Amino acid sequence: MGRVTAPNQVSPVPPADLPSTLGALRATGHQYRTVKQELRDNLLARMGSGEERFPGIVGYEDTVLPEVERALLAGHDMVLLGERGQGKTRLIRSLGGLLDEWTPVIPGSVLNEHPMHPITPASRALVDSAGDDLPIGWLHRSMRYGEKLATPDTSVGDLIGDVDPIRLAQGRTLGDPETIHFGLVPRTNRGVFAVNELPDLAERIQVALLNVLEERDIQVRGHQLRLPLDLLLVASANPEDYTNRGRIITPLKDRFGAEIRTHYPLDIDLELALIRQEADLVAVVPEHVLEVLARFARDVRESPSVDPRSGVSARFAIAAAETVAAAALRRSGLLAGAGASAGAGASASASAGVGAASRPEAPVARIGDTVSVTSTLRGKVEFESGEEGREIEVLAHLLRTATAETFRARLAGLDLSGFTAIVAEGGAVETGELVSSSELLRQVGTVPGLAKVLDRLGLGDAPSPEEAAAGIEFVLEGLHLTRRLGKDVTDSGRTVYGDRD
Repeated sequence: MGRVTAPNQVSPVPPADLPSTLGALRATGHQYRTVKQELRDNLLARMGSGEERFPGIVGYEDTVLPEVERALLAGHDMVLLGERGQGKTRLIRSLGGLLDEWTPVIPGSVLNEHPMHPITPASRALVDSAGDDLPIGWLHRSMRYGEKLATPDTSVGDLIGDVDPIRLAQGRTLGDPETIHFGLVPRTNRGVFAVNELPDLAERIQVALLNVLEERDIQVRGHQLRLPLDLLLVASANPEDYTNRGRIITPLKDRFGAEIRTHYPLDIDLELALIRQEADLVAVVPEHVLEVLARFARDVRESPSVDPRSGVSARFAIAAAETVAAAALRRSGLLAGAGASAGAGASASASAGVGAASRPEAPVARIGDTVSVTSTLRGKVEFESGEEGREIEVLAHLLRTATAETFRARLAGLDLSGFTAIVAEGGAVETGELVSSSELLRQVGTVPGLAKVLDRLGLGDAPSPEEAAAGIEFVLEGLHLTRRLGKDVTDSGRTVYGDRD
């Protein structure tokens, strides 16, 4: 990426009341500060006011964020070290929010030079000649963040810059900064620059960053340019990459002031909060289903069948929630189609229990919808070599474990004999992708203790038929997993819960 945080991002328009000349800027009492001073002052101001310092960062409040704050207050460049999907990039991008909303720049300066602190000969000459009449521009903090995903083909020219042969042919010398086409790092001068997956950067390219971090100057093709760059350099890395694809060279690691370890959410509540914040759900997913998915993600991470060095990304649980919501939406669409077909056949829909309701089926996820994630998400998990060919089997077992854990956590101590009585003496309850909520409710009828169950599951005092069906199916699955009900899956994909005998 370049200096913008999103493709084709356009810089916001500065307010009209900002000073337009250097003299007017001086009259406001404005003082030049380095980027690190700016970050420190703004961080302390937010601490004092109680304002949120890192919006959107979940689960790091008592662990990672205090270390990040200490690094910023100390003025240290930092490297975030952790497995994939731990929010390293999200955290790095949030640092730009601690910069001043608007900062003055010399218009046209590729290096975003401050009018009170020009660093190139051309800008210094411009300031000397124009004085207080120098026009100034304003740069929004969203344009002061640069990012580069490290890849083996990244060159020194990409990061630092290279000699522009056209400018050299025009008569300029190598000692003139105007002969240089600057790379991403100097173009983010007076901002925050991030290198993602730093170990993937070739070692000879990492060497080019040494001067940036320590001497704060740059070298292009052996020519040293004394341009005092002003930026915060942040990098991310996966520990596995140190042995698999590359490493951070020792001199470069030494120049980072802070190495901060990130981690996955430490408890279920934080995992749930992350799913709620990040997942784009196309259907209602009840809390107990989200909890199953959160526990599932944690169980996968802790499974001996999964390679612990690769980790299981937080995106795994997020994608699982989105997949389950999509399955609920698909069922809603299929039932609508089945209801329309049955309606064309006169009263057949009423007898079939499909489309019999006067209202369409609302998309609400059930526990049966979670089965779809075991096949669609297996590519997000790196298994141990001995598990080849058993990936779906392993994930299905862990999903059943997570469901049973949630069942015990949510419904422990409740009398569920009313549900087991439904299937006593050869009775059965059929559910599945083509079973509507109204049909499921018709099969179970009035169940003693159902209201307490729905309350424990957070479905409220007046749940919709779809929510009630979701609660009932969860109880049936939980009773099966705790060996109190039998379960069969028909060739048509329907699930039948019955007596264990």
